[in-house]
Amino acid sequence: MGKPGKTGISRIIDAFFYSMKGLKAAWKHEAAFRQEVLLALILIPSSFWLAQTHIELILLISSVFWVLFAELANSAIEAVVDRTGAERHVLSGRAKDIGSAFVFVSLLLLAIVWGIIAYNRFLA
Repeated sequence: MGKPGKTGISRIIDAFFYSMKGLKAAWKHEAAFRQEVLLALILIPSSFWLAQTHIELILLISSVFWVLFAELANSAIEAVVDRTGAERHVLSGRAKDIGSAFVFVSLLLLAIVWGIIAYNRFLA
């Protein structure tokens, strides 16, 4: 048996508005998310100039979105951990550190993808 609540198109519409609420909250409360969105506003248009193939374009753009995905997940983890209490706990610290590592790895992926494609475009 599924969860009680709306189904069909009304569930999809509600999910859309919950998502917009989440993006608005991330923008309002997370400086790193704002910085990464601004970076995306620069990198995504730049990817159309840098990419020489459709595959390169997909890789460049998707690596930017992975950073945003990771930041949203990290922010959600931090909000839940902070909600549970202010006292220090090893598992709370571990959860926050792993969320931060998720963002770091996504930034590393972005740097690798952009670096390889830029190298192939300009130096190879």
